[in-house]
Amino acid sequence: MKHKSFFWFVLPSVILMLSFIALPIVSVVTQSLYTQHEQVIITVENCGPFGCTEAQSVDQVATQALRDAEPLGKFAGLDIYKDRNHLAVSEVASAWGSTNSFREFWNTLMNLPFYGALAFTLVYTAIVTPMTIILGFAVAIAINSVARSLRGPTIFFSLLPMIVTPLVGALILFWMVDARGILGTALQWLANDPSLSVKASTPLMWIMLMVYGTWSSIPFAFIVYYAGLQTVNQDTLEAAMIDGASRWERIRYVIIPHLAPLTIFIALIQLMDNFRVFEPIISFQAQAHARSLSIAIFTDLGGETRLLSSAAATSVLTIVFVAILLSPVLVRTWRDFGTQK
Repeated sequence: MKHKSFFWFVLPSVILMLSFIALPIVSVVTQSLYTQHEQVIITVENCGPFGCTEAQSVDQVATQALRDAEPLGKFAGLDIYKDRNHLAVSEVASAWGSTNSFREFWNTLMNLPFYGALAFTLVYTAIVTPMTIILGFAVAIAINSVARSLRGPTIFFSLLPMIVTPLVGALILFWMVDARGILGTALQWLANDPSLSVKASTPLMWIMLMVYGTWSSIPFAFIVYYAGLQTVNQDTLEAAMIDGASRWERIRYVIIPHLAPLTIFIALIQLMDNFRVFEPIISFQAQAHARSLSIAIFTDLGGETRLLSSAAATSVLTIVFVAILLSPVLVRTWRDFGTQK
């Protein structure tokens, strides 16, 4: 393809990427370096028959003039990143120097808003991502072995978690684990504890969120793997069978290497999606037990006081951590591409 033709071919994509990805990221990074102007407070003296009193009020005119002069706010540099709601540099340094054990330091760290949200986000991503890949692959292998006449209905039921609206699926599970639901009652019976409640237990709530995250993501991994299984060289499989390879050996030495590029693709998508976990926490009303980075951003943007700078700083940190998580997979992809060249 000629350079001129290639330029006009990719130009629309480049414009869209700059407009909807690059420029918003630049805007968020810029906003994270500024903080809102404080309100201008004036003292007003009111005098009456019984004496004078002083009262403080907000000078709306002066405050608005200050905001109009500097729309972005007051330049704060990296102060927002270092405050207690984010990296909490002072608090972490103080806890590191004052605590006598790592356990105490860890408990102090988890009580800080950003680190608590980061811990749940990392645990959720570290568990849901591999479970999605493993179970999605297992479902694809199983359905690929089903008789052709039964594959259509089986595929349909396997895709139900993807077809059902996420909010509806989350609410169904939320009702099932209720103390009066089928799963909640079963857990009480198994634990022999009538007072056991998933909604009141932080560990059980974390497990439920991860179960739902895995359940809702399996269809995506399954459909990608199932499509990849249709491209496996049947001659290679037949040769392996003739050589006496068992079913597991054929899967391990033929199918898994063939589907490795798809595994990388699924891992990339799932890492990005799981690190931005948001809907399950809202659907399960689990904010008291689980707080992700996306929930922290949502909280800063809500309410009467919209903490735009705080939300922007958390967003930038989220992007940085996503890039760190994706870097091993991207490096592997880059090396494989270089080897193929």
